[in-house]
Amino acid sequence: MTLSSQRIAWIGTGIMGSSMCAHLLKAGYPVTVHTRTRSRAAGLEKAGAAWADTPADAVKDAEFVFSIVGYPDDVREVYFGEKGIFAGQPKTNAVLIDMTTTEPTLAVEIEARASELGLRALDAPVSGGDTGARAATLSIMVGGDSGAFEAALPLLELLGKNISHQGTAGTGQHAKMCNQIVIAGTMIGVCESLLYAQAAGLNSEAMLKAISGGAASCWTLNNLAPRALQGDFAPGFLIDHFIKDMGIALKESRRMKIALPGLALVEQIYRVAANLGHGRDGTHALLLALEEINGQHRA
Repeated sequence: MTLSSQRIAWIGTGIMGSSMCAHLLKAGYPVTVHTRTRSRAAGLEKAGAAWADTPADAVKDAEFVFSIVGYPDDVREVYFGEKGIFAGQPKTNAVLIDMTTTEPTLAVEIEARASELGLRALDAPVSGGDTGARAATLSIMVGGDSGAFEAALPLLELLGKNISHQGTAGTGQHAKMCNQIVIAGTMIGVCESLLYAQAAGLNSEAMLKAISGGAASCWTLNNLAPRALQGDFAPGFLIDHFIKDMGIALKESRRMKIALPGLALVEQIYRVAANLGHGRDGTHALLLALEEINGQHRA
């Protein structure tokens, strides 16, 4: 069997999912796609993807099933719903790969049900945002059976550059929580530095050039701070989704009986941003919320 003959189902064509699925099509794989709003899959259909009306229809005879949706409830519906993946008929021993950032306990539940049905499951959340999805340079953190990971690796390598197997089911999601905790702290620092520069009367572009060559250099500073200065708050990753992720991390930290006071504080500030109407903006729109909190309003 050639690689291009392996049938793939793809569920979810949001900010990142559409670009990711396109890489598999470009590599020559036969892909059947489903998303809640068919118009959002129009580009993929034009590129050769087949359409399915439900997740169950999409996965029929599939050997690999990818999903990347919004929230844990969406994941649960996609997998366990009346017309979900488990109600469909993937091939025996097919690999189900959920790339949504969701609850580790849900990943474990999905893997258990998949095993009962003669299927395999991986939790494989990603980091890198819309730019990483388009460039196929995502970091992919994978939990689940090592054999399933090895089977899926050639496909994952079409989507990302830093692919790591973390361990058993749920560990991919735990690794993603670690990623989000770092991003939360970094983002508040970047946005507060921009606010400070404005208040001090600095040339913000010159300031960024100066600090980006030193110890402060990081992906957030180098990629999102310039966007914020240009007033470009288009989402590479939604504030609403980041609040969801931080909530999962805080829930897990309570379960593990550890305190994450920094994350708790940043999560509160992001909730202020959402309440100010920025929930559908990119995570760097935290700067807008900080400006408004401080009585600064953009023209």
